[in-house]
Amino acid sequence: MPTAAKADFEVIRRNKVYEEVAKQIERLILKKLRPGDKLPSERELAEMLKVSRSSIRDAIRSLELVGLVEPRQGAGTIVREVTSGSVVNSFEDALMRRRELVSELLDFRRMLEPPLAARAATHASEADVSEMEDILQRQYEKQRRGEAAVAEDAEFHYSIALASDNSVVLKVIDILMDLLRESRERSLQVEGRAQKSLAGHRRILAAIKRRDAEAARDAMRHHIEDVEEIVLNKVY
Repeated sequence: MPTAAKADFEVIRRNKVYEEVAKQIERLILKKLRPGDKLPSERELAEMLKVSRSSIRDAIRSLELVGLVEPRQGAGTIVREVTSGSVVNSFEDALMRRRELVSELLDFRRMLEPPLAARAATHASEADVSEMEDILQRQYEKQRRGEAAVAEDAEFHYSIALASDNSVVLKVIDILMDLLRESRERSLQVEGRAQKSLAGHRRILAAIKRRDAEAARDAMRHHIEDVEEIVLNKVY
């Protein structure tokens, strides 16, 4: 059975990135391995690629979703026999799983962010509110130029979490926005989505400025429901 040597890989120097890891493992599979061959262990791959084992796990999971590999109890990760039918079926399964994951992440946002908006209405400082206003101005200017304000969209939600003055919440929101980055990028290209997003943000901020916690909670909930409808019905 072929074995992988360090020469088969390029060291990944960017601080990312399971996608690049997956590409290199895929190249190894296509050039060196055959169906039934075993991939090197997570530890070996992490050492060869100079990345964390979590990046290796994420990369292998993505390759499993598209049908290139499969985990076998006691045997490690095995290269699969790839046929056109298996690729199509695996791709369809991957899309379905992606949609389910995004749906669950948006559901989590509904649980988490409305109470944060309510808390921001009672805890945000004048500096916090001023920062939110600046973010929405930048979002508006980008939108007027026809640019996707993906960074500002995430930044506004992060600023609300920041106003909660809770470091754990900040980490959770940061991870959540990162996991939803692709769906946000795609949904903001749907006609009318950018305008709807800005209008929702403005309603949230208006409630925070009035120090109306209940209105801020409701505005955030309606905003996330609008986003969910667009993402699940027009993106996935």
